[in-house]
Amino acid sequence: MTIRTANSNLCLNEFVSGLRDGLPLQIGVMPFGIVFGIIGLEAGLSPLQTFLMSSILFGGASQIVFTQLYATATPFTILVTTVSAVNLRHLLYGMVMSQYLRHLPLKWRLILGYLLTDEAFAVSHLRYTQKTSSEAMHFHLLGSGLILWFCWQLSTAIGILSGPTIPDSFQLEFAIPLTFIAVVIPSLNHFPQIFSAISAGSAALIFQFLPFNLWLIVAAFCGIMAGTLSSYVSKNYIKKIQERK
Repeated sequence: MTIRTANSNLCLNEFVSGLRDGLPLQIGVMPFGIVFGIIGLEAGLSPLQTFLMSSILFGGASQIVFTQLYATATPFTILVTTVSAVNLRHLLYGMVMSQYLRHLPLKWRLILGYLLTDEAFAVSHLRYTQKTSSEAMHFHLLGSGLILWFCWQLSTAIGILSGPTIPDSFQLEFAIPLTFIAVVIPSLNHFPQIFSAISAGSAALIFQFLPFNLWLIVAAFCGIMAGTLSSYVSKNYIKKIQERK
């Protein structure tokens, strides 16, 4: 179902719901954007280049990695490879969300794909997996993605303009992982999800020695495989119990 056939009030309700669900997460996103604005200038980027990175690339972790490698004059091929490895998790997000978005026109999928960040994926995937569904749920992703995009641009600008005055003791770089943890933990209410999270976290710790941040990809795949396997085992176990009854 596309925007043309969906009820306008339903679209608006889903959009506002996405804004509302994504808004609390900006408490963690804003400090992270400010941090990027600061280190972008420290890495030698101009204020315009720093701001455009947030507008075009729109990937917090990959932007941080890019500026750090840029500051150390890392060869271009290694820089691109490392940033691409960090962003590979978005490929996994896209694979998960494609089942809900494949019916939309290409322009909609491109827009939503651009807005599909960690936080937008977390809150909108929860919406898509709820029992109550609607034909305009893609507006929820649009709302959660846009509120993040706006706050990311705003916080980057704040970092560029006033970042140098913020004390290092604030430790703002820890804001984004804490925010994502706060989003993920409430969704861990079944064994496959818990087992997947534990497996991914364990793999991340074990494989941190891998170059180019490849431990992120290994951890993600370990989490997916663990979740898929445990879900299959759990369903079969429940099915056998029901058959015995």
